[in-house]
Amino acid sequence: MNITYYSHYFSPEIGAPSARIYDLSQQWLHANHHVSVVTCFPNHPTGQLYPGYTLSRYMYENIDDIHVHRNWSYITANKGFIKKTLGHISFWLSAALSSKKQVANTDVVIGTSPTFFAAMGAIGLAQKEKIPFIMEVRDLWPAIFVELGVLKNRQIIAMLERWEMWMYKRATKIVTVTNAFRENLIARGIPAEKIYTIPNGADINYWQPSPASPTLRQKLNLTDRFVVLYIGAHGISQALSHILDSAALLQTTPNIQFLFVGAGAEKEMLIQRTQQLGLSNVTFHDSVTKEEVKDFYALADVCLIPLRDIPLFDTFIPSKMFEIMSMARPIIGSVRGEPANILQASGGALVVPPEDSQAIADAILALYQQPNLCEDLGQNGRKYVSNHYSRQQLALKYIDVLESAVTQMKK
Repeated sequence: MNITYYSHYFSPEIGAPSARIYDLSQQWLHANHHVSVVTCFPNHPTGQLYPGYTLSRYMYENIDDIHVHRNWSYITANKGFIKKTLGHISFWLSAALSSKKQVANTDVVIGTSPTFFAAMGAIGLAQKEKIPFIMEVRDLWPAIFVELGVLKNRQIIAMLERWEMWMYKRATKIVTVTNAFRENLIARGIPAEKIYTIPNGADINYWQPSPASPTLRQKLNLTDRFVVLYIGAHGISQALSHILDSAALLQTTPNIQFLFVGAGAEKEMLIQRTQQLGLSNVTFHDSVTKEEVKDFYALADVCLIPLRDIPLFDTFIPSKMFEIMSMARPIIGSVRGEPANILQASGGALVVPPEDSQAIADAILALYQQPNLCEDLGQNGRKYVSNHYSRQQLALKYIDVLESAVTQMKK
């Protein structure tokens, strides 16, 4: 099959959508399929173009045999709802003008959401070529923005929800990344037989256990420190201010050091709050490349998976937790619902209530005092991901969905 993926984000950008698309594409290529990705020029999350790229109307690139069609978009940092939305809209319009003729031989097209605009680009190609459209639902949008308080205007929310439902109904198949998302759509009237759950996972051959780099430890002044790592977006969804409260509770415990790696809308506020609290056991680091992410995971004695304490996040599964488990690093998950269930079933994590700074601090202290427990959790997590969330297995399941959609369109 010739498969085309529409996504606002793609390699060399790091993050869940880029990793998912790249890893799945590699598995599909190994199975003798062909993959194209229609995307933007890489700039996430800083709003600065990656080295080697110059913004233009269109650019073709081959990344490890994936045909990448980059389109002009308004570039902005990963903060500011209006500016980010303008960036997504500009990509949709630019891709509609530039890339359709480049992927005209497509058999099936996938549009990944959020936001809706990449999915709309995929719908446009599907209509033009009369091919199946797969809508991939990685977040419930706009519901997440309503829960977080970003969207409050009832008329705008109602309009976006109608748009959302129209796309679900237009899709030949729907792929969700959590079972809870699937149940949500079924409850809203989408036929169960057209919805499939293919979760995020990890490329277990890439994310392998490895020793920490002494050079990196020394560079970051972390020699002989028990490193508590958070790596990822520093935004409104992660409740990182509560992690700072945990750091304050452990300020007098020797050798425990919190390391925050990444960027986001709340990073400046978090740095300021760290200074206000006088926390000497907290270090911030800029975003890193995918290869460097491995080095930081290896460096960590424990990794944090935090989410805000809102009901909708009971349905969200942070994709990084599969990478962390695959690298045999123990996790403290301050989550509920489906992500908590997975972490508990894995035997690779300690799970505490979200936004509970004292419980997070207590869990960190327990692992600090019990190195054997850290080792056991890490090994359990690696085994669990290998058995249940290998990206290789999930890619085969996804191909079955795509082939089913192609067959359905031919009837």
